[in-house]
Amino acid sequence: MSEAGEGEIRRLDQSTIERIAAGEVVERPASVVKELVENSLDADASRVRVTVERGGKDGIRVADDGTGMTRENVERAVEKHTTSKIGDISDLEAGVSSLGFRGEALAAIGAVARVTIRTKARGESRGTELRMAGGEVETVEPAGCPEGTTVEVSDLFYNVPARRKYLKRDATEFAHVNRVATGYALSKPDLALVLEHDDREVFSTTGQGSLEATILSVYGREVAEAMVPVDGDGADLPDGPLDGVTGVVSHPETNRASPEHCSTFINGRYVTARAVRDAVVEAYGGQLAPDRYPFAVVFLSISPESVDVNVHPRKLEVRFADESGATEQVKSAVESALLDAGLVRSGAPRGRSAPEQTEIDPGDDGATNSAEPSSTPRDTNVDAPRAEPSTTDPEPVETTEIEPSSAATGRDPESEETPTEATSADLSTEPSTDPSMESSADPAAPSSQRDQGNDGSSTPSNRTGEAERSPVGADRKFSGGETQTTLDGDRVADDADFDRLPPLRVLGQLHDTYVVCESPDGLLLVDQHAADERVNYERLRERFAGDTGIQRLSSPIEIELTPAESELFAEFENALAGLGFRADLDDGRVEVTAVPAVLAGAADPELLRDALSALVRGKDEDVVEASADALLADLACYPSVTGNTSLTEGSVMELLASLDACENPYACPHGRPVVVEIGETALADRFERDYPGHAGRRVEE
Repeated sequence: MSEAGEGEIRRLDQSTIERIAAGEVVERPASVVKELVENSLDADASRVRVTVERGGKDGIRVADDGTGMTRENVERAVEKHTTSKIGDISDLEAGVSSLGFRGEALAAIGAVARVTIRTKARGESRGTELRMAGGEVETVEPAGCPEGTTVEVSDLFYNVPARRKYLKRDATEFAHVNRVATGYALSKPDLALVLEHDDREVFSTTGQGSLEATILSVYGREVAEAMVPVDGDGADLPDGPLDGVTGVVSHPETNRASPEHCSTFINGRYVTARAVRDAVVEAYGGQLAPDRYPFAVVFLSISPESVDVNVHPRKLEVRFADESGATEQVKSAVESALLDAGLVRSGAPRGRSAPEQTEIDPGDDGATNSAEPSSTPRDTNVDAPRAEPSTTDPEPVETTEIEPSSAATGRDPESEETPTEATSADLSTEPSTDPSMESSADPAAPSSQRDQGNDGSSTPSNRTGEAERSPVGADRKFSGGETQTTLDGDRVADDADFDRLPPLRVLGQLHDTYVVCESPDGLLLVDQHAADERVNYERLRERFAGDTGIQRLSSPIEIELTPAESELFAEFENALAGLGFRADLDDGRVEVTAVPAVLAGAADPELLRDALSALVRGKDEDVVEASADALLADLACYPSVTGNTSLTEGSVMELLASLDACENPYACPHGRPVVVEIGETALADRFERDYPGHAGRRVEE
């Protein structure tokens, strides 16, 4: 601390100012890659090679064949606020066509790293090498080099140790680098871009101008063949600021658990536009499960005056003058493409049950024990002891074999309809060696495999770890199933203070999606999908606790990974084995031979992709445990009763009873609310029951 008084205002020294400013531009290795690739593209490069070590933490190198720089220009380029992209504020207000324009990328990178720039302008006989560190130019010398520019960055954040300490694992940092490289490769199909990580080539695009060929290079054949074209010009779109929406989007069943494969480009600029991504997802009309995202490459054409790219120093975020109009145009264009391809329907939402299936009677006396219990059979073997793995066998306990389906996998958990093709591997007829695997229904089974109610309507998945339950007592509460365990298998004390639902009187269903109840304090709505997802998650979590048993597949299944996923697999192979996956990688395809036993009937080897995504999102410590929890949360979604599904009275009661026994009945495993309550006081306020002269009294909570 300075000796100056605590309240004294003083000027920061230039070195501190530069490091603070650099933090706005250089957040992580991917930020460096982004700025350098943008400079290459603005320099009219046709070939760019990006090389990173340990996710970029140990080194970054970006080489291009662009216009290059003279000695005078490279010396000026590393100074702050120097650029060839704009002249003054009028250029900025008229709209920026170049990718870079702030004039601070090289200066910001040089302030927090050691940088070497080798560059040669086109037509020059000799190039220049400039070295700088910590914002100071150390040497400028003539050098022999090809036309273009190569920038090498090492010791990133060497002089800002606090920032370096917060960098993530190599795989996580590489995932960010890959996202940037992929984005610019897709934005410029005429650019030949190569990405290398730790001396391995991740992908290489041809630069022949074909978007389809570029997608094949960065995502692989399986994704490339699942894309449908989007082609909406101004005449075909609703009113809005966009002149056109073009690109490609994937079939609904070709999706991932994270949104990173939804790429948006505005006038050729790769940007983060959540509103556009949400519009793309919405265009699928419920064909995607919650928390699933398609592959999408969407190009938006718009007048530069109608969009602000100068929102943030990293230039990833944009602001539309008419955001609602733009997103409606995107949704319309993508929806039209999916309709033309026969991938979505224009009618009512899929999976809507017949109205007469809903038979929920609040009852004259308000007691919930008048309801008939669900006829769905329960899993009676879940509390049976598990077979312990042999201490001499390096492999965990193996259970029943699974016969893989020969059909391509595909799932639509938000729909009640059963896909024509098999969605996962089917259980073999061989007897199980693990009593816990003998359940009649499994929470991870697709919704089409769940038991059906007597009238054919879907019912919530069977619950395990609970006694036979039915609503009892005049106080409208539920009983049983108080035992809970943590993810690592520790039993929670019997007197643990878990959340509980209030006494409820079921009134009915709203839009076949929300259960409407009367509570002592007002009106309560339960999202039936989120509720069933919470129940299934806690069931899966209890089964996974302390058990990494595997189930062998009767024959291996091959899965194609994207190049980036293949790179992650190489790093996380041991962690995946810890989760229960057994797989071998060969030329972008993994051969899966076993899956976690907890998957049971939904032994879909393609969940390995979700496990990879979960591992990347996990924290540095306890990565397997954290990733297992994220994977279980995703698994819990698949069998859960969906929206637009009419429930019988018994199904509603069973769902509420199971939800009430959960450790946290108020949020789904992804953090979305399960219950929304409107208090009696809030209702009274909305109806203005306390206005002067009203004969009644104000309702108090």
